[in-house]
Amino acid sequence: MFKGNLLEKIRTKFPRAAIDLNGQPRIFFDNGTGTLVVGKAAKAETEVRIDCSANIGAGFDESVKAEEVIHKGRKAVADLLNAASSETIVTGESATALLFNLSYAIGKELTGTENVVTTEFEHYANISPWIELMERRKIQKVKFASLNKDDGTLNMDHLQSLIDSNTKIISVTAASNVLGTKSPLEKIGKMAKEVDAYFVVDAVHHIAHGPIDVKALNCDFLVFSGYKLFSSHGSFLYGKKDHLETLNPYKVAPASDHIPWKWERGTRNQSIFAAIEGVIDHLVWISDHVQSDYKERYPEGSWRRRSLKVALSSIEKYEEELSKAILHGLNGIKGLKDMPMVKVYGLTDLSRLKERDPTFAFKVNNMPDHEVAMNLWTRGGIAARAEDYYSRALKTYNQQTMIRISLVHYNTLEEVAKFLTTLHEICQARTPASKKRPK
Repeated sequence: MFKGNLLEKIRTKFPRAAIDLNGQPRIFFDNGTGTLVVGKAAKAETEVRIDCSANIGAGFDESVKAEEVIHKGRKAVADLLNAASSETIVTGESATALLFNLSYAIGKELTGTENVVTTEFEHYANISPWIELMERRKIQKVKFASLNKDDGTLNMDHLQSLIDSNTKIISVTAASNVLGTKSPLEKIGKMAKEVDAYFVVDAVHHIAHGPIDVKALNCDFLVFSGYKLFSSHGSFLYGKKDHLETLNPYKVAPASDHIPWKWERGTRNQSIFAAIEGVIDHLVWISDHVQSDYKERYPEGSWRRRSLKVALSSIEKYEEELSKAILHGLNGIKGLKDMPMVKVYGLTDLSRLKERDPTFAFKVNNMPDHEVAMNLWTRGGIAARAEDYYSRALKTYNQQTMIRISLVHYNTLEEVAKFLTTLHEICQARTPASKKRPK
């Protein structure tokens, strides 16, 4: 738990944490689709859009300042990921666009005999680029590691069995955007290195939930999106310097041949760099309040890099408490003959909270998913949704949609309690009146 009144202070940093655009109170549990924007990021983005709207490359003040903002934003992301330098940070319109760009570049060096290994709980942003390589006959096959369906974890034995000497790319999510399950990235990375395959990490869903260290993971590429990290739209790709220099992405002829610019199509939006630095400032601010608990844990690294690890470690620990409360409550919603009313997909074991992010996919017995989501909104002011989330995980479970709630560090245990009470009322309302259990 955050100590003292830190959580209350955190919520004041997010203008829409407690009320929506109409000034109405609500509970925002749709963070997996896009987090709320932290005030520092919004303010920085607005100021730069006004003061530094000129393009880079000129000698006048607005242009010079815009270039400075872009450099500082890259440096902030490099610190967040513990990347070697700011020149290893590439930006793009979206994670999807960045992964397609990466796949095209790698595809140029393939012979058509190679294969790609990924998993059954990926977002399609980390599937379709590799499928296209197969359809264009740049690779022979895309292989999918199966899930242990009872708990939503990866079947690591199956994953290992798919990897062979022709495996060129192993690309996995850091955490499922539907099940919340974390991937054992360090183990998977070692598997990739054993066959000299590129190790690609989709960190879009996990980026807000815990520290990520690309050096420790030894990944070749990692991608995440700003709007999943309390910032604006726009995404970031880390790549090892030698790969970024050696690979040849598609680009217009006059564009720079140097990194990271040769990977970036068109003019950069300097305001997204200002916004992401605002997020980094917010995380450093959190670390100032919790660092006394982490004196021995993160002694290495520069001041800001250590602060970011401390902040995200404290967030991860707090979110485990949220996950514990959610799972305990969902498992306790019963119907007739004390039968469970809610089916939760993924890890539900309270002793394994470290293996998941606070993202929960579920169904309510005998009630359409969209009806449950709408009832959560109309009865409790709880923002959630029901859809497929562009995730292959639903195919694994033979489902068209699931209800999903996803929490972050500005959410509270009081909000969790309100959600559970509301969901229980929704479940009871669908129980025939004559068969209701007495109170």
